[in-house]
Amino acid sequence: MKLSASAALAAAVLILPATVLAGGGSTDVPPSSATVADYSLIRDTSDTTVERPIFADDAQTQQTEKPAAAQKGPPLPFHDIEGFGGGAITPIAYLVNPPLGGDILGLPSVAASYVNLGSKNLEAFTLTENVAGRIELGFGADRLDLGNLPRAIASATSVDVHASDLWLYNFNVRALVIPENSFDAKWVPAVTVGAHYKYNDGIADINNRLGGALGSIGYRTDDGVDFTATATKAFPNVFGRPLIVSVSGRGTEAAQLGFLGFGHVYKANVEANVVYLPFDWLVVAYEYRAKQDPYKVIPGLINKEGDWHAFDVSWLINSHTDLTGGIGYFGVLANTRADAAFWVQLKYEL
Repeated sequence: MKLSASAALAAAVLILPATVLAGGGSTDVPPSSATVADYSLIRDTSDTTVERPIFADDAQTQQTEKPAAAQKGPPLPFHDIEGFGGGAITPIAYLVNPPLGGDILGLPSVAASYVNLGSKNLEAFTLTENVAGRIELGFGADRLDLGNLPRAIASATSVDVHASDLWLYNFNVRALVIPENSFDAKWVPAVTVGAHYKYNDGIADINNRLGGALGSIGYRTDDGVDFTATATKAFPNVFGRPLIVSVSGRGTEAAQLGFLGFGHVYKANVEANVVYLPFDWLVVAYEYRAKQDPYKVIPGLINKEGDWHAFDVSWLINSHTDLTGGIGYFGVLANTRADAAFWVQLKYEL
């Protein structure tokens, strides 16, 4: 069943009532004057705030008055290449750059990413906006350089697809439905749900030039909607430092995130990441993204896609900026392997 842009918007609206729940996400202490244990505070929107440092034990949790002038915390989480809060390829339940001091709107966050995929490459330009600490609106414009794929298609079919790249546009909305440590229970993770509308500018034209050949292997349309649910829990004292674990479920019709279009049926995939902060200014992470291929194989042109693995290292330059690099093992991307891919992202939070 195809979901239009209006249907995607309706799905997003359905999750907005979650904003009436108590709690939210905020960060108040800059990296220069605090440990990571002081960064992430779960708040409600009343005059008196219960501050629950995510990376602190119960002895540090106390009832305090809202600070007169809240200060910005570190620029975490990163931007996923699709335009929402997470690692490079998977979500984290914490929302990006929540507003300070009871404001409704946070300041926007922007990032630019480059991914070298061997014979191909990817550039991602992403933007997020936080509403009341409970809603994250995100956008990602991703350009995939097709490398030698057009030549391979021309050699196999004698058809010039007249394309050297594809653009994938991602429109995201995520809602924090359960703040971390809710119900006065230290074991409760933060939980977000999200809807992600994706539009591929170019794949339909390629399919038309090929006489509809992609339809014979499972291609249906150039747009689709992913649905995600993510749970994230921080453990404050793992070898003396914070460890953050996230697990997500995703329903998707996408082939290669949508860069090759969208199929006929939803597949259920599991995603996860583990983040560790050995120092207040350094983040290391591992990410896993399961991917079920919706297409049949065209040998030499469209081969079976596989699960993705990524390793990230990030330098928290200051409370506004982080610089992240990583290496990924992405298996086959269309006609070539993308193992030992590497990337860099620069993110800035206003």
